[in-house]
Amino acid sequence: MFTGTADGRIIKFENGEVDTIAQFGLGPCKTRDDEPTCGRPLGIRVGPNRTLFVADAYKGLFEVNPWKREVKLLLSSDTPIEGRKMSFVNDLTITRDGRKIYFTDSSSKWQRRDYLFLFMEGTDDGRLLEYDTETKQVKVLLDQLRFPNGVQLSPAEDFILVAETTMARIRRFYVSGLMKGGADLFVENLPGFPDNIRPSSSGGYWVCMANIRSNPGFSMLDFLSERPCIKRMIFKLFSQETVMKFVPRYSLVLELSDSGAFRRSLHDPDGQVAAYISEVHEHDGHLYLGSFRSPFLCRLSLKSI
Repeated sequence: MFTGTADGRIIKFENGEVDTIAQFGLGPCKTRDDEPTCGRPLGIRVGPNRTLFVADAYKGLFEVNPWKREVKLLLSSDTPIEGRKMSFVNDLTITRDGRKIYFTDSSSKWQRRDYLFLFMEGTDDGRLLEYDTETKQVKVLLDQLRFPNGVQLSPAEDFILVAETTMARIRRFYVSGLMKGGADLFVENLPGFPDNIRPSSSGGYWVCMANIRSNPGFSMLDFLSERPCIKRMIFKLFSQETVMKFVPRYSLVLELSDSGAFRRSLHDPDGQVAAYISEVHEHDGHLYLGSFRSPFLCRLSLKSI
Protein backbone atom coordinates (compact mmCIF):
# COMPACT_ATOMS: atom_id res chain seq x y z
CA MET A 1 0.00 0.00 0.00
CA PHE A 2 1.17 3.51 -0.84
CA THR A 3 0.18 6.90 0.55
CA GLY A 4 1.35 10.50 0.68
CA THR A 5 2.15 12.29 3.94
CA ALA A 6 1.99 15.86 5.22
CA ASP A 7 5.79 16.18 5.17
CA GLY A 8 5.94 15.63 1.40
CA ARG A 9 6.82 11.93 1.21
CA ILE A 10 5.43 8.94 -0.67
CA ILE A 11 5.62 5.95 1.64
CA LYS A 12 5.08 2.23 1.18
CA PHE A 13 3.57 -0.19 3.71
CA GLU A 14 4.68 -3.78 3.20
CA ASN A 15 4.97 -6.69 5.64
CA GLY A 16 4.69 -4.37 8.62
CA GLU A 17 7.46 -2.08 7.38
CA VAL A 18 7.13 1.61 6.45
CA ASP A 19 9.50 2.79 3.75
CA THR A 20 9.95 6.18 2.04
CA ILE A 21 10.16 5.74 -1.73
CA ALA A 22 10.04 9.35 -2.95
CA GLN A 23 10.04 12.97 -1.87
CA PHE A 24 9.49 15.77 -4.38
CA GLY A 25 10.60 18.73 -2.23
CA LEU A 26 13.18 19.63 0.38
CA GLY A 27 12.97 19.62 4.19
CA PRO A 28 12.62 20.44 6.97
CA CYS A 29 8.85 19.92 6.78
CA LYS A 30 7.29 20.75 10.13
CA THR A 31 4.58 23.38 9.59
CA ARG A 32 2.04 24.35 6.94
CA ASP A 33 4.33 27.20 5.91
CA ASP A 34 6.90 24.60 4.80
CA GLU A 35 4.47 22.95 2.37
CA PRO A 36 5.43 24.90 -0.80
CA THR A 37 9.07 23.85 -0.34
CA CYS A 38 8.43 20.31 0.88
CA GLY A 39 5.59 19.47 -1.50
CA ARG A 40 2.33 17.78 -0.55
CA PRO A 41 1.46 14.60 -2.51
CA LEU A 42 -2.31 14.16 -2.72
CA GLY A 43 -3.88 11.98 -5.43
CA ILE A 44 -2.04 8.71 -6.21
CA ARG A 45 -2.97 6.13 -8.87
CA VAL A 46 -1.30 2.97 -10.13
CA GLY A 47 -0.55 2.97 -13.87
CA PRO A 48 -0.51 0.07 -16.34
CA ASN A 49 3.22 -0.49 -15.77
CA ARG A 50 2.82 -0.58 -11.96
CA THR A 51 4.31 2.88 -11.61
CA LEU A 52 2.57 5.51 -9.49
CA PHE A 53 1.08 8.65 -10.95
CA VAL A 54 1.04 11.37 -8.28
CA ALA A 55 -0.52 14.82 -8.02
CA ASP A 56 1.50 17.08 -5.73
CA ALA A 57 -0.37 20.18 -4.60
CA TYR A 58 2.65 22.45 -5.12
CA LYS A 59 4.95 20.65 -7.54
CA GLY A 60 2.65 19.21 -10.25
CA LEU A 61 2.23 15.75 -11.80
CA PHE A 62 4.82 13.00 -11.31
CA GLU A 63 5.43 9.40 -12.27
CA VAL A 64 7.20 7.33 -9.60
CA ASN A 65 8.74 3.90 -10.03
CA PRO A 66 8.46 2.52 -6.47
CA TRP A 67 10.73 -0.45 -7.18
CA LYS A 68 13.62 1.57 -8.64
CA ARG A 69 12.76 4.72 -6.65
CA GLU A 70 12.88 6.81 -9.78
CA VAL A 71 10.93 10.06 -9.99
CA LYS A 72 9.91 11.69 -13.26
CA LEU A 73 8.28 15.13 -13.45
CA LEU A 74 5.48 15.07 -16.02
CA LEU A 75 4.01 18.54 -15.60
CA SER A 76 5.31 21.32 -13.38
CA SER A 77 2.89 23.53 -11.47
CA ASP A 78 4.93 26.45 -12.75
CA THR A 79 3.65 25.78 -16.27
CA PRO A 80 0.81 28.22 -17.09
CA ILE A 81 -2.26 26.52 -18.55
CA GLU A 82 -4.15 28.82 -20.90
CA GLY A 83 -2.52 31.80 -19.22
CA ARG A 84 -3.25 30.78 -15.63
CA LYS A 85 -0.99 29.15 -13.06
CA MET A 86 -1.83 26.01 -11.13
CA SER A 87 -1.77 26.82 -7.42
CA PHE A 88 -3.44 23.73 -5.97
CA VAL A 89 -3.03 20.49 -7.96
CA ASN A 90 -5.28 18.05 -6.15
CA ASP A 91 -6.42 14.66 -7.46
CA LEU A 92 -6.00 12.61 -10.64
CA THR A 93 -7.42 9.61 -12.45
CA ILE A 94 -5.88 7.81 -15.43
CA THR A 95 -7.04 5.73 -18.37
CA ARG A 96 -6.28 2.01 -18.39
CA ASP A 97 -3.63 2.44 -21.09
CA GLY A 98 -1.96 5.20 -19.08
CA ARG A 99 -2.11 7.74 -21.88
CA LYS A 100 -4.56 10.29 -20.44
CA ILE A 101 -4.38 11.80 -16.97
CA TYR A 102 -7.39 13.77 -15.81
CA PHE A 103 -6.68 16.00 -12.83
CA THR A 104 -8.01 18.91 -10.81
CA ASP A 105 -6.42 22.24 -10.06
CA SER A 106 -8.53 23.46 -7.15
CA SER A 107 -7.60 27.12 -7.50
CA SER A 108 -5.43 29.60 -9.38
CA LYS A 109 -5.37 31.85 -6.30
CA TRP A 110 -5.24 29.74 -3.15
CA GLN A 111 -2.69 27.06 -2.27
CA ARG A 112 -3.42 23.84 -0.38
CA ARG A 113 -2.23 25.33 2.91
CA ASP A 114 -5.00 27.93 2.52
CA TYR A 115 -7.75 25.44 1.65
CA LEU A 116 -10.10 26.88 4.27
CA PHE A 117 -9.82 30.33 2.69
CA LEU A 118 -10.63 28.78 -0.68
CA PHE A 119 -13.63 27.00 0.78
CA MET A 120 -14.99 30.00 2.65
CA GLU A 121 -14.45 32.45 -0.20
CA GLY A 122 -16.22 30.17 -2.68
CA THR A 123 -13.78 31.12 -5.43
CA ASP A 124 -14.80 29.75 -8.86
CA ASP A 125 -11.32 29.53 -10.36
CA GLY A 126 -10.89 25.75 -10.19
CA ARG A 127 -10.45 23.55 -13.27
CA LEU A 128 -10.62 19.99 -14.54
CA LEU A 129 -7.71 19.33 -16.90
CA GLU A 130 -6.38 16.62 -19.19
CA TYR A 131 -2.71 15.72 -19.67
CA ASP A 132 -1.66 13.52 -22.59
CA THR A 133 1.43 11.50 -21.59
CA GLU A 134 2.42 10.99 -25.25
CA THR A 135 2.00 14.47 -26.71
CA LYS A 136 2.71 16.25 -23.37
CA GLN A 137 -0.22 18.55 -24.15
CA VAL A 138 -2.59 19.92 -21.52
CA LYS A 139 -6.11 21.18 -22.08
CA VAL A 140 -8.87 22.54 -19.87
CA LEU A 141 -12.03 20.41 -19.82
CA LEU A 142 -14.09 22.34 -17.24
CA ASP A 143 -13.53 25.82 -15.84
CA GLN A 144 -15.11 28.07 -13.21
CA LEU A 145 -15.43 25.25 -10.68
CA ARG A 146 -15.69 25.96 -6.96
CA PHE A 147 -13.01 23.91 -5.21
CA PRO A 148 -12.84 20.94 -7.62
CA ASN A 149 -11.41 18.09 -5.60
CA GLY A 150 -11.57 14.32 -6.16
CA VAL A 151 -11.88 12.88 -9.67
CA GLN A 152 -12.82 9.40 -10.89
CA LEU A 153 -13.00 7.96 -14.40
CA SER A 154 -16.01 5.70 -15.04
CA PRO A 155 -15.43 1.95 -15.60
CA ALA A 156 -16.29 2.39 -19.31
CA GLU A 157 -14.00 5.46 -19.46
CA ASP A 158 -16.77 7.50 -21.04
CA PHE A 159 -17.09 10.16 -18.33
CA ILE A 160 -15.26 11.69 -15.37
CA LEU A 161 -16.77 12.53 -12.00
CA VAL A 162 -15.38 15.58 -10.24
CA ALA A 163 -16.29 16.61 -6.68
CA GLU A 164 -17.08 20.32 -6.36
CA THR A 165 -16.49 20.61 -2.64
CA THR A 166 -17.78 24.11 -1.93
CA MET A 167 -21.05 23.38 -3.73
CA ALA A 168 -21.63 19.97 -2.05
CA ARG A 169 -22.11 18.29 -5.42
CA ILE A 170 -20.45 16.05 -8.02
CA ARG A 171 -20.21 17.08 -11.67
CA ARG A 172 -19.94 14.70 -14.63
CA PHE A 173 -17.91 15.47 -17.76
CA TYR A 174 -18.19 13.22 -20.82
CA VAL A 175 -14.95 12.29 -22.59
CA SER A 176 -16.42 9.95 -25.23
CA GLY A 177 -19.73 8.95 -26.82
CA LEU A 178 -22.59 11.11 -28.02
CA MET A 179 -22.25 13.45 -25.03
CA LYS A 180 -18.50 14.01 -25.52
CA GLY A 181 -17.48 17.47 -24.33
CA GLY A 182 -20.72 17.95 -22.40
CA ALA A 183 -21.25 18.14 -18.66
CA ASP A 184 -24.09 17.69 -16.20
CA LEU A 185 -24.75 17.15 -12.50
CA PHE A 186 -24.19 13.60 -11.27
CA VAL A 187 -25.52 14.34 -7.77
CA GLU A 188 -26.16 17.56 -5.84
CA ASN A 189 -27.18 18.78 -2.40
CA LEU A 190 -25.01 16.16 -0.74
CA PRO A 191 -25.24 15.77 3.07
CA GLY A 192 -21.60 16.83 3.39
CA PHE A 193 -18.74 18.42 1.49
CA PRO A 194 -17.21 15.80 -0.86
CA ASP A 195 -13.49 15.19 -1.08
CA ASN A 196 -12.17 12.20 -3.04
CA ILE A 197 -14.16 9.75 -5.16
CA ARG A 198 -13.10 6.13 -5.67
CA PRO A 199 -14.75 3.08 -7.30
CA SER A 200 -16.70 0.54 -5.26
CA SER A 201 -16.84 -3.20 -5.97
CA SER A 202 -20.58 -2.90 -6.61
CA GLY A 203 -19.94 -0.81 -9.73
CA GLY A 204 -20.69 2.48 -8.00
CA TYR A 205 -18.53 4.98 -6.15
CA TRP A 206 -17.30 5.74 -2.65
CA VAL A 207 -17.37 9.42 -1.68
CA CYS A 208 -15.77 10.63 1.54
CA MET A 209 -16.72 13.77 3.42
CA ALA A 210 -14.62 15.33 6.15
CA ASN A 211 -17.54 17.45 7.30
CA ILE A 212 -21.31 17.29 7.07
CA ARG A 213 -24.14 19.73 6.47
CA SER A 214 -26.50 19.24 9.41
CA ASN A 215 -30.14 18.83 8.39
CA PRO A 216 -32.03 19.43 10.53
CA GLY A 217 -29.64 21.46 12.60
CA PHE A 218 -27.08 24.21 12.21
CA SER A 219 -24.28 24.04 9.65
CA MET A 220 -21.69 26.74 10.28
CA LEU A 221 -20.21 26.36 6.81
CA ASP A 222 -23.59 26.72 5.10
CA PHE A 223 -24.38 29.68 7.36
CA LEU A 224 -21.14 31.48 6.51
CA SER A 225 -21.40 30.74 2.78
CA GLU A 226 -24.27 33.24 2.56
CA ARG A 227 -22.58 35.92 4.72
CA PRO A 228 -19.30 37.08 3.12
CA CYS A 229 -18.90 40.01 5.51
CA ILE A 230 -18.91 37.71 8.54
CA LYS A 231 -16.44 35.36 6.82
CA ARG A 232 -13.98 38.18 6.17
CA MET A 233 -14.26 39.32 9.79
CA ILE A 234 -13.64 35.79 11.12
CA PHE A 235 -10.46 35.30 9.09
CA LYS A 236 -9.12 38.69 10.09
CA LEU A 237 -9.53 37.75 13.76
CA PHE A 238 -8.68 34.04 13.78
CA SER A 239 -6.19 31.67 12.15
CA GLN A 240 -7.26 28.64 10.09
CA GLU A 241 -6.31 26.34 12.95
CA THR A 242 -8.55 28.24 15.35
CA VAL A 243 -11.48 28.19 12.91
CA MET A 244 -11.05 24.42 12.41
CA LYS A 245 -11.67 23.90 16.14
CA PHE A 246 -15.24 25.06 15.59
CA VAL A 247 -15.85 22.69 12.67
CA PRO A 248 -17.56 19.45 13.80
CA ARG A 249 -15.39 16.32 13.56
CA TYR A 250 -18.21 14.35 11.93
CA SER A 251 -16.85 12.00 9.23
CA LEU A 252 -19.12 10.53 6.58
CA VAL A 253 -18.58 8.02 3.77
CA LEU A 254 -21.25 7.47 1.11
CA GLU A 255 -21.59 4.70 -1.43
CA LEU A 256 -23.35 5.86 -4.58
CA SER A 257 -24.67 3.72 -7.41
CA ASP A 258 -23.41 4.09 -10.98
CA SER A 259 -26.28 6.55 -11.56
CA GLY A 260 -25.66 8.63 -8.42
CA ALA A 261 -28.34 7.09 -6.20
CA PHE A 262 -27.53 6.62 -2.50
CA ARG A 263 -26.74 3.02 -1.53
CA ARG A 264 -25.44 3.28 2.03
CA SER A 265 -23.63 5.57 4.42
CA LEU A 266 -20.99 5.08 7.12
CA HIS A 267 -20.76 7.55 10.01
CA ASP A 268 -18.34 8.62 12.73
CA PRO A 269 -20.43 11.35 14.40
CA ASP A 270 -17.75 12.50 16.84
CA GLY A 271 -14.65 11.76 14.79
CA GLN A 272 -13.45 9.40 17.52
CA VAL A 273 -12.11 6.76 15.13
CA ALA A 274 -11.55 8.43 11.77
CA ALA A 275 -11.64 12.23 11.84
CA TYR A 276 -11.39 14.46 8.75
CA ILE A 277 -11.71 11.63 6.21
CA SER A 278 -10.37 12.64 2.81
CA GLU A 279 -10.15 9.33 0.92
CA VAL A 280 -11.67 5.88 0.96
CA HIS A 281 -10.18 3.00 -1.02
CA GLU A 282 -11.78 -0.43 -1.29
CA HIS A 283 -9.61 -3.53 -1.55
CA ASP A 284 -10.20 -7.19 -0.78
CA GLY A 285 -13.29 -6.72 1.38
CA HIS A 286 -11.93 -3.75 3.33
CA LEU A 287 -12.13 0.03 3.19
CA TYR A 288 -8.91 1.95 3.77
CA LEU A 289 -9.55 5.45 5.09
CA GLY A 290 -7.14 8.35 4.73
CA SER A 291 -7.28 11.76 6.41
CA PHE A 292 -5.84 15.18 5.65
CA ARG A 293 -5.24 15.83 9.37
CA SER A 294 -5.03 12.54 11.30
CA PRO A 295 -1.56 10.91 11.52
CA PHE A 296 -2.80 7.40 10.76
CA LEU A 297 -4.78 5.25 8.32
CA CYS A 298 -7.87 3.19 9.19
CA ARG A 299 -9.04 -0.17 7.85
CA LEU A 300 -12.67 -1.20 8.04
CA SER A 301 -13.97 -4.69 7.23
CA LEU A 302 -17.03 -4.46 5.00
CA LYS A 303 -18.20 -7.81 6.37
CA SER A 304 -18.62 -6.25 9.81
CA ILE A 305 -21.17 -3.65 8.72
